[in-house]
Amino acid sequence: MSTLTISIITVFVVGYLFIALESVTKINKAAIALLMFVFCWTLFMVDPGSYLTNLSGNEVAQVVSEHIEHHLGSTATTLFFLMGAMTIVEIVDQNGGFDWVRKVMATKSKKSLLWKIAFMTFILSAILDNLTTSIVMIMILRKLVHDHKDRLVYASLVVIAANSGGAFSPIGDVTTIMLWNSSMITAGGVIEEIFIPSLVSMIIPALIMQTQLKGELDMESNDCVLEGNASQREVMELNSFQRKMVFFLGVGGLIFVPIFKSITHLPPFVGILLVLGILWTATEVFYHSLSKNNNKISFQKRVSSLLSHIDMSTILFFLGILMAVACLEEIGVLTALGKSLNDIFAGNHFLVTGIIGVLSSIVDNVPLVAGCMGMYPIEAVGDLAVDGIFWQLLAYCAGVGGSMLIIGSAAGVVVMGLEKITFGWYMKHVSWIAFVGYLAGILCYYVIREFIFTTPI
Repeated sequence: MSTLTISIITVFVVGYLFIALESVTKINKAAIALLMFVFCWTLFMVDPGSYLTNLSGNEVAQVVSEHIEHHLGSTATTLFFLMGAMTIVEIVDQNGGFDWVRKVMATKSKKSLLWKIAFMTFILSAILDNLTTSIVMIMILRKLVHDHKDRLVYASLVVIAANSGGAFSPIGDVTTIMLWNSSMITAGGVIEEIFIPSLVSMIIPALIMQTQLKGELDMESNDCVLEGNASQREVMELNSFQRKMVFFLGVGGLIFVPIFKSITHLPPFVGILLVLGILWTATEVFYHSLSKNNNKISFQKRVSSLLSHIDMSTILFFLGILMAVACLEEIGVLTALGKSLNDIFAGNHFLVTGIIGVLSSIVDNVPLVAGCMGMYPIEAVGDLAVDGIFWQLLAYCAGVGGSMLIIGSAAGVVVMGLEKITFGWYMKHVSWIAFVGYLAGILCYYVIREFIFTTPI
């Protein structure tokens, strides 16, 4: 192993350690990821070693720049997709598009609410994304459940259901978006074969967790909160019809994105930008009509104002980590690692992806999946073909595996912050439940793949 390879790996490992210890160092992980990106590629250019032999300094710089631009192009498709999707969800949420969800959730039974929360989170995370869905559901839970101990149970289930729902959808999780954008899975293939394992990985934990809830909820205070919010919004913002239109244009548009890709064969981010453009235009028309009738109307929730709400630190984190992983791919580290894993586990992709899923509960699943994409090339046939066992299991394991620890997914981290769930409490009460669901889903996929779909779709 050359000095260059060791240096780049060292930078990546140290950077990764700082990202994992963000809560201790108090340094935003986006800053660390950007430094990893710059340092890895700078080292590669300064001392390319045997990777770029017989080239002058200017020629090396030109070739490295071309490699960066190549990887940046593929990374940008994922980033633009995420920015568009985040903006669409922000528009729907801020303009009251999710108000109806609160009304659907209303119930006296704690167990009934648990199942409503589970299925609603599961469905929404497949359409939106697990991070945004978790935020929306926690906001709803705060209005429906006042006992903090009970809300911890519901919030933990939100994490599990959000990660499970995002795993079977091509737009439900960053990792599935990455795999879909890279044509390693298809929308139809991953939905058809991963849906049932993902559902099982949510239902089994829900069955176990419902035993922790007893009694009924206090509905009177909840009704007052909902009615108060609704009446205030009727006066100051979009009316009921306009809020429903925002919801259906936004969420319906997100559902349409995979269809748009299959019809036009254009990258998914083009479909997202189409939906964003339509939704933006519709809300501008709504607010223009409102301004004629009420000069006191608030314009803080127009798209031009909501763009500042987008979490750019998350976007920059993905940029940095994906480009740093691309450098590891360029020097051949990922290919060598993939070969080693195959040798150790004799090519058993169930074991390889299962371990990757467990690791995703400890470290971020984005670089893990990005690394696997660099380790294993797409093949024409077999487990590594498009919609092959490896890629579909990777989508499932990297998504669902993050539920085993509260820090194992973006959904878990945000819920941890919102509900003040401690690492120890979650590990003691929830981790084993999530692990049981995770294993059940893998077993379910094995049965489906081996006895129902014996060849890739």
